[in-house]
Amino acid sequence: MFTSRTVSDAVETVRERHAPDALVLDCANDFKTIPPEQAEELGLVVDSLSPVTYPAEWLPADAPEILQTYASSELTIGMAGDGGVAWTRQTEPPVVFYKPRLDGSPDSFVDFLLAEALVEVGLDVPEQMLGFFGEDYVEFAAALDDKLGPVGSYQLAVACYDAYLGLQTRAVFAEWDGPLFEAWVDAGDRLSGRLEELPAAIASGELSVPEAAELACNGIKHAGEIPAPFDALDAEVYVDHGPAYAVEWVERVAETI
Repeated sequence: MFTSRTVSDAVETVRERHAPDALVLDCANDFKTIPPEQAEELGLVVDSLSPVTYPAEWLPADAPEILQTYASSELTIGMAGDGGVAWTRQTEPPVVFYKPRLDGSPDSFVDFLLAEALVEVGLDVPEQMLGFFGEDYVEFAAALDDKLGPVGSYQLAVACYDAYLGLQTRAVFAEWDGPLFEAWVDAGDRLSGRLEELPAAIASGELSVPEAAELACNGIKHAGEIPAPFDALDAEVYVDHGPAYAVEWVERVAETI
């Protein structure tokens, strides 16, 4: 299922700078979460597998099953919403995965996604939001329990973590040049119109709060103009205070939903 992927010179430069030991692998099949039997195949191309585990008390009792599985001792690589490129440090060395759903996409777009993943690997941050929120996730979800339910709360938390990552990665992207920089700018330009329409889309019910948050928080990594209430996540203080800041933010937002 997994084979080494040849990357462009620009992506190779990013790998050398941010994650020199990381592998970039092609996947034979798309996945949200890699099935256990295919994870065993992954063990044949890496030196070791080390499943991440988290305390059960970090999760609300009604947390989505996929989140409960991720927190358990079962090796869980990839989550819904990871998109066409995913990465993990549950392997030695770390791995960036290219999924076949991206086949046919412009080379510049694929290169940007691969380079973004390599930058994130080099940040030494958790690969999923639960490792970021930790025990604060229970408080985060509780603020939304009667508004969005467990799935909506999870989706919003994922978006908040994307914003946290974007605040750090965009400074790296802004220093690029050539096709990678142009792809970053182009993706931001494509988002700008949708960001302008977010308040109206939420008010009309066209988009749920978690759906809007996904777009807004994606815009943060592109240094876009972020509308309220998501603009409060576009702040360096968020990097400094992390999950505690996100909890304070979601408690204010919950009052307006």
